[in-house]
Amino acid sequence: MKVQRQDVLDAALALLDEVGMEGLTMRRLAQALGIQAPSLYWHFPSKQALLDAMADAILAGVVLPDDPALPWDAWARLVATEFRRALKARRDGARVYAGTFPLLDNVLRVGEAVLGRLILAGADRRTAAYALFTVQYFVIGFTIEEQALAPHPGGVDLAQQAERMTAEQAARYPHTASVLSIVVDDDQDARFRFGLDRVIDGLKAVIPADRCPADGPRGLG
Repeated sequence: MKVQRQDVLDAALALLDEVGMEGLTMRRLAQALGIQAPSLYWHFPSKQALLDAMADAILAGVVLPDDPALPWDAWARLVATEFRRALKARRDGARVYAGTFPLLDNVLRVGEAVLGRLILAGADRRTAAYALFTVQYFVIGFTIEEQALAPHPGGVDLAQQAERMTAEQAARYPHTASVLSIVVDDDQDARFRFGLDRVIDGLKAVIPADRCPADGPRGLG
């Protein structure tokens, strides 16, 4: 049976879950599909094109809030949380997404919704675009670090790392030593909410409140 583009994409995502970003090679993917590596380039002209498609597929599961009464900041928090969940659904999902800019349906669907909601709230288009990327960069960066920790395969064990601090180091770096128990706390959800709240709070300084939808969007400003 001839291998289709979707077959390649599905196999790439399955291989990602199995071996992670480091192990995802075109040769290994071809082996998993039982084809020669050059055949992959019929569907994806480069590995970057494949990663772009994988990034778009990762966003397929993002569910956008449908409550029109939600203030823009509450709406944005829900979308950011959904984005993180989608990235975490795949091993190294955040690393796959980082550095891509695919003009594909799922990415465009989410981006369009966020931009539209911020513009409706009163942001000019430039502010809306910058706000979108600011939140996106926070979520991607946070999730890359989160997925690098145990119990993810090959992840860093923060508790073990903390135990390696010597008494001499603790004396030289007392502030760091005093917060080690917080650093190794595995409540990643609490850390995420704290960081996201600070980002949203900052954006509220330039997108202060929802305004009447009848006002229409502003210009570039």
